Amino acid sequence: MVTPQEEIKRKFPGVVDIAYEQYKRNLPLYITTKELMSSGVIITSPEASLDDAARIMGEKHIGSLIVVKYKTPVGIVTERDLLSKVLALGLFLKDQKVEEVMSYPLAGVSSTAKIKDVAKLMISRKGRLAVFDAGTLVGIITASDLIKSLPDVPETEVKVDDFMTRNLVTADEKTPVINIAKTMGERRIGSVIITREETPFGIFTERDLLTNFLAIGKALFTDVGPECSQPLTVIPAGTSVHRAAATMALKHIRRLPVVGDETLVGIITARDLVEAYAK
Repeated sequence: MVTPQEEIKRKFPGVVDIAYEQYKRNLPLYITTKELMSSGVIITSPEASLDDAARIMGEKHIGSLIVVKYKTPVGIVTERDLLSKVLALGLFLKDQKVEEVMSYPLAGVSSTAKIKDVAKLMISRKGRLAVFDAGTLVGIITASDLIKSLPDVPETEVKVDDFMTRNLVTADEKTPVINIAKTMGERRIGSVIITREETPFGIFTERDLLTNFLAIGKALFTDVGPECSQPLTVIPAGTSVHRAAATMALKHIRRLPVVGDETLVGIITARDLVEAYAK
């Protein structure tokens, strides 16, 4: 017998349910790198200051810049580089050059590569990939792009519980942003859960740091509470990686805390979902 609640849900599906169905319908569209990559790559030079690099990334709302020397793509600098190689060491962006922190050689993939192969390469190279067509740089592909293409993972078998990180890092809302930045850099993580009276209510990410602070030169000595993203978007333990991917796409986020028995038990990221797909 169908309960009244189930009948209501059938007639009036939630926003995430609608997005999930659309997500599954769109899966056949994503076959190769070309269909998923972001084109119009933003570049920088090895000699540019990290101050300038952070400003560009913040203004463009992107997490990386391709480094070009003598018209040749040679490396990549990311928001994670700013955290782990500069701020975590107590250094200043204005005193550092891109070439001092960039990753090289540049990891690349063909625009015609199959998505499954791209996922495996992304996991092995531990980062986003430049996309080339006949030797010409045409785009960049990230974990957030790849989560649009998870059809090869049987959703009835693969749950977020199998790939989420269980050791959550939290901080009180009165913690200075500079401390949060150092924690993320030292631990090489992209987010910290923010609590109020020991109850989670928000999340502060490396993108928040980049866009709201580093890109505009805002001082980091303010409390993190007002600066974090809230309310906290969560998913229940046992959720399929497909539905987690659809939720991230709908909310335009890259991380989802996982709740079990009304308690946070882990966090799943776009990269974790790519790892699930790659296997």
